[in-house]
Amino acid sequence: MKIVIVDDHPLVRKGLAAVISMQQNVQFAGEAKNQREAMLVLEETQPDLVLLDLKLADESGLDIIKAARRMGFNSKFILLTSSASREDFLKAEEAGVDGYVLKEALPEELLYAIQLVGKGRKYYDPTILENKLREEAGSLTDELTPKEREVLIELGQGACNREIAAKLFISEFTVKKHVSQILAKLRLADRTQAALYANAIGLVKYEPITTI
Repeated sequence: MKIVIVDDHPLVRKGLAAVISMQQNVQFAGEAKNQREAMLVLEETQPDLVLLDLKLADESGLDIIKAARRMGFNSKFILLTSSASREDFLKAEEAGVDGYVLKEALPEELLYAIQLVGKGRKYYDPTILENKLREEAGSLTDELTPKEREVLIELGQGACNREIAAKLFISEFTVKKHVSQILAKLRLADRTQAALYANAIGLVKYEPITTI
């Protein structure tokens, strides 16, 4: 796999090249510090993958990706950035990035991202992925009625239908109806998934009772 590095800091480029050299199936094919140099290197080396910074002095790495797409390059692109902002990530997604890695990542994480993207899959930094899942989950939970949301919270705490009915002052039959609606709206298979989902999105934190 041939890789090109695009970053406006020489030390960063050297550091990335050193990390890349740790992989036997990866070849460092070239480097660039701005868009002009990047397009020349892409033309010359036809790399499989490009590691590039989101911000390059007065330029944007996204512009390089867009230009490369217009010119028909088949390279995959992984953005390396210190920005975990939702706005930057959405712009990167719109530009068609294949990976989004924060610069604080460990070398092993970057190498894993390279291998994953090289196989045709996407890779998002765990911090970015967590935020993305929370936002997607939030849009789904917005479809729940206030009572369904209460039932989901109880499910997340491990309550059975009888316990939920007693706490919310409704019948067990009504609880079952709410659970069915929750599963349908959240696209979940069963109440166990619903409980895990409630905890995963931070709606509730289940703390099992322990005995001494």
